[in-house]
Amino acid sequence: MRALFIITLSFLLFFSCSSDQSKNSHAEHQIEAQEKYTCSMHPQVVSDKPGTCPICGMTLVKLNKSDASNNDLMLSDSQIKLANITTERVGKQAIGQSVIVNGTVTIDEEQSEVISSRAAGRVEKLYIKETGQPITKGQPLYTLYSEALLTLQQEYLLAKEQYETLGKSEKRYKSFLDASVKKLLLYGLSNDQINELSNRTSLQPRVTFQSPISGIVTEIRATEGGYVSEGGLLYKIEDISKLWVEAELYPNETGLVKVGDKVKVNVSGSGANPIEANVTFLSPEYRANTQIVVMRASIRNPESKLKPGQQVQVALTHSAKEAIAIPVDAVIRDGNGTHIYLQAGHNTFRPQMVKTGAESFDLVEITQGLKEGDTVAVSGAYLLYSEIILKKGTDPMAGHNH
Repeated sequence: MRALFIITLSFLLFFSCSSDQSKNSHAEHQIEAQEKYTCSMHPQVVSDKPGTCPICGMTLVKLNKSDASNNDLMLSDSQIKLANITTERVGKQAIGQSVIVNGTVTIDEEQSEVISSRAAGRVEKLYIKETGQPITKGQPLYTLYSEALLTLQQEYLLAKEQYETLGKSEKRYKSFLDASVKKLLLYGLSNDQINELSNRTSLQPRVTFQSPISGIVTEIRATEGGYVSEGGLLYKIEDISKLWVEAELYPNETGLVKVGDKVKVNVSGSGANPIEANVTFLSPEYRANTQIVVMRASIRNPESKLKPGQQVQVALTHSAKEAIAIPVDAVIRDGNGTHIYLQAGHNTFRPQMVKTGAESFDLVEITQGLKEGDTVAVSGAYLLYSEIILKKGTDPMAGHNH
């Protein structure tokens, strides 16, 4: 009887261990089945097994899903700086529906400067020999040998000598000196060049003339060694600190803009923020059996980033209204919908599903999911999106009800 009890107990222990091993094996199999792998450079690539990225060929790394239930993403101060993550407080802004038309950057004809020779003579040297070259105000343009200028310099020195000798007793010599200085200035010499004329040994038979404006050289008529007459064209310089943007509007678009309106201009492919331009001219025209209106807007270009001939897009905004709006860069769009990253604490961000409305170049209306006073990530939002996929192993918006 005792032997039978021992045998029965042994069988029970054996089957119990086998069952535990089977459960452990099954649990391990489930854990292995749940493991996901992704690419460090392309987090949208997710695989059930190890391998290489089909995009860049890098070895896939195992995803950490230990905290998948919590979508909050906390970063260190150094990560915030490296990712260039900036935030913005949500508030109401003016936004409306936008109609996008193509345009072209052109020269502002009011900013053109024609450089002509003030005196007849021979062009000894050209400092700018190619069109398209940038030039700054005061930069040397050309050197001219002119007997007329040499004569005017001699007159100035004579008037200067008479004034220094007889000017205290005869006031008229002061007017003679002033008149000779004005002549030299009218002929294009600078005050510094005139001041350098102290005696007859300092006469300048070859005078270097400087550019009166900054801009781009668009035309060159002079040649080295060639003779020019008084008033002869030498250079044409365009000041590009202010430019025109021209676009063609069709009849259904002409009611969206009028002279004096401000429009947003986006330079194609630049990635820069839209620039504000002021509509200065609307010209109805008839081309190819179609009536159009040529719109011209003046745009400032202080850093000369824009160049004539560049293609741009002009946003004509209508039905403007006050609404909760955030920068376009703050919005993430994927197959699961549209979401933003809401600041949930210090250096902590949480994905938040939103619904959008009107959209312009730089703003998106948020109709649902945000309220005034919330703080959202603007620059670096896509880096947050990649980081949360890499750390959580899944799209943070997957499974949300849209």
